[in-house]
Amino acid sequence: MDAMTEFDVFTERKRIRYHSIRTENILLSTLSLTVFTVIALLVLYPLIALFLASFRPGQELMRYGLNLNPNPKGLTLSNYIYLFTQHAVKEGDWVKIPHRYFMWYKNSLLLTSLSVCLTLFFCYLVAYGLSMYDFKLKNTLFFVVIATMMVPGVILMLPMYQEIIALKLINTTPGVLLPGICGASTIFFFRQFMIGLPKELLDAGRIDGANEYRICFTIMLPLVKPAFAAMAILCAMGAWNDMLWPMLVYRDAAKFTLPIGLNTLLTPYGNNYDLLIAGSCFSVIPLLIVFFAFQRYFISGLQAGAVKG
Repeated sequence: MDAMTEFDVFTERKRIRYHSIRTENILLSTLSLTVFTVIALLVLYPLIALFLASFRPGQELMRYGLNLNPNPKGLTLSNYIYLFTQHAVKEGDWVKIPHRYFMWYKNSLLLTSLSVCLTLFFCYLVAYGLSMYDFKLKNTLFFVVIATMMVPGVILMLPMYQEIIALKLINTTPGVLLPGICGASTIFFFRQFMIGLPKELLDAGRIDGANEYRICFTIMLPLVKPAFAAMAILCAMGAWNDMLWPMLVYRDAAKFTLPIGLNTLLTPYGNNYDLLIAGSCFSVIPLLIVFFAFQRYFISGLQAGAVKG
């Protein structure tokens, strides 16, 4: 009888503990969902407001600013017609002048594509050497690479600008690409990712008669695809949104990128909000394409690069 009583007490305590843990988990899940929902709404609010503003005339934007008023009567496609036709349009007392939006768009696509490809290529090679080979001053070189991450980029603007002038690369695409072609953060990420790869693969490749270049590009590179995908998204975002350095290097208006071009729409004599808002919405499309193209590797690549090493 005593044994049964002790068993019943034990079972009851276990049941109470189970329900307590389950209730705690439900509360934590609900709290987490609520917090992340609020954060998501805060992040989405300006994007939704910007999207709705792209369908409103510029005069209304100046009166009421960005808001979430979904009044259908105030929405119009004139901004996007103006964006795609590139012709002067008269709207009330305002005359919308011709623009160079798609020239800026093409320049940004070209510059971003070159920047991402070259950055990934050279950073992969540097990280490959730092992670797969043992040589003197290896750790010192890696420390120097990491140390450059501690220097704010704005401080380096003047020395880099003087260097570009000395190399006679002002107003050229190589002058824009050269300073950022080997980012320390990208090298660090690749190196951390590749440290976890087995070095026995190198020995196996050498036994099979493969040279170092073939081992690097045909054996090891396919294993680094998640890191390439993650860095492609981050590098594309940085290159696509960069305005300060291209604005310093480019002198010719025909070479302006999208951020520089959109910035020229804001002047002391008047602001072209019609093109600015609609063009800003349309400029998000390439980044969305890049993200959805590589999203299957993105999270795994960030997690692997963060924990290996």
